[in-house]
Amino acid sequence: MSLDILVAEFKQGRTPEAIHDDFKMVSLADVYAIFSYYLRHRSEVEVYLAEQEREGEEVRTRIEEAFPPEGLRARLLARLES
Repeated sequence: MSLDILVAEFKQGRTPEAIHDDFKMVSLADVYAIFSYYLRHRSEVEVYLAEQEREGEEVRTRIEEAFPPEGLRARLLARLES
């Protein structure tokens, strides 16, 4: 479970209990700890999440340049037929 998903759930107003119910791999105590940390260090966490988003977009761009998504379905179907 990634921090960005948990923070997004928190920002949507979901309770720690509801989040724990949906993501059992994270203990309820850890959900509370994560939200406590987020509330105390909101600006640092937001900077970190923005950086992760930016890096993810860079990776996506590199992958799409190497393997253009246009025509992917047709290429895969052609490969199956051969």
